[in-house]
Amino acid sequence: MTRTSWEITLCWVKAHAGMLGNELADTLAKKATMNESLTEDYNRIPKSVVTREIEEESVKKWERKWTQTTEGSIMKEYFPNVEDRIKM
Repeated sequence: MTRTSWEITLCWVKAHAGMLGNELADTLAKKATMNESLTEDYNRIPKSVVTREIEEESVKKWERKWTQTTEGSIMKEYFPNVEDRIKM
């Protein structure tokens, strides 16, 4: 048996814009919600842990983009980093 390493990236896409992968994911998600034989299973990792990790990763990504952009210089005077912005 071969082990495969996966890398999952979450990003926002405009809904109903005709993106094949997005439309397929939407269709499959709707189909899954109607399947009563499927159950949620959080035995291995609590949902709160997953949520926190996603939030932390999102803030890190936002911070990288905030640091790299040359736009918003006035806003950066008030909020030099993302943590300060989130606190507001």
